[in-house]
Amino acid sequence: MELGLCTFADVAPGAGPERVAQRLRELLEEIELADELGLEVFGLGEHHRPDYAVSSPPVALAAAAARTKSIRLSSAVTVLSSADPVKVVQDFATLDLLSGGRAEIMAGRGSFIESFPLFGYDLEDYDELFAEKLELLLTLRESERVTWSGRHRAALHDVGVYPRPLQEPLPVWIAVGGSPGSVMRAGKLGLPLMLAIIGGSPARFAPLVDLYREAVRQGAAAGQSDGERSEAAVGINSHTYVARTSQQAADEFYPAYAPMMNRIGRERGWPPLTREQFDRACGPEGHLLVGSPQQVAEKILAEHELFGHDRFLAQISVGTLPHEKVVQATELFATAVAPIVREACTPSSSVQLP
Repeated sequence: MELGLCTFADVAPGAGPERVAQRLRELLEEIELADELGLEVFGLGEHHRPDYAVSSPPVALAAAAARTKSIRLSSAVTVLSSADPVKVVQDFATLDLLSGGRAEIMAGRGSFIESFPLFGYDLEDYDELFAEKLELLLTLRESERVTWSGRHRAALHDVGVYPRPLQEPLPVWIAVGGSPGSVMRAGKLGLPLMLAIIGGSPARFAPLVDLYREAVRQGAAAGQSDGERSEAAVGINSHTYVARTSQQAADEFYPAYAPMMNRIGRERGWPPLTREQFDRACGPEGHLLVGSPQQVAEKILAEHELFGHDRFLAQISVGTLPHEKVVQATELFATAVAPIVREACTPSSSVQLP
């Protein structure tokens, strides 16, 4: 299983340019540390809000590419519904060239709506925009010259899109939060699926992964995806925090996590999060991977029994968690959690014969 990190590069609402600049410097240090510690992936979210520092993941990831050697660099996510697929492909192809073939696009419809009015799109077209733009994105990554027409963008008539990436094809994951329709779309196209579990019991998401794999099989059978070339894989993204003990982990994570969830909850009509609810979510059946290295590793492996997933992304830097705490948790995740998970997920390389 690939193990990595992702973040939205949170800042306190109302933070000035100096603090945002500092957060971006911290972000680059976090990506560089993840690379040095041998984690495989780092994902960076796109947002257009005052409480997140990054509106253009490929720009920040390009800065990280110059400071890293091996780690894969992905958006988490690119809000494709309100983006121009031509510019997305150009930006990530440039990142791919700068990083020596380490770029990935994680495309999603977006969990926030600020980008739609910002770029002149109607929320009524939420899903139609994503479907059409995903079609164009996949067409652009497959062909150097493209002829295409749709409803929400000017047509392309035998135009070339440059530069071309090192990777062929440039990896594209579909990120979902729990929509069966989105899961089925990814499966029918044979594209890898990234499932964010940010609430509820992880076991509730197992039917979605089953639905995805069935859609992969149906898509290949119907010729909608090439069974030989299918990129089908499953990734899980969860809020995660690691400390020496479970009590320390909960006590350090809650003060950053709860205000972030309550701020978003007020926007969406959720009730306030209590410490009791938080502690239950940290338990064996909950969605938070917060605890000691052994507890977090056991929870990842328990979810692996449910999903059989290929990638796990830990979202450690949540809310206004201090940078030094992010660094400490990252070091524990990479040096204490990852070895347990990798050993458990690695098949035996040899069989002793009598």
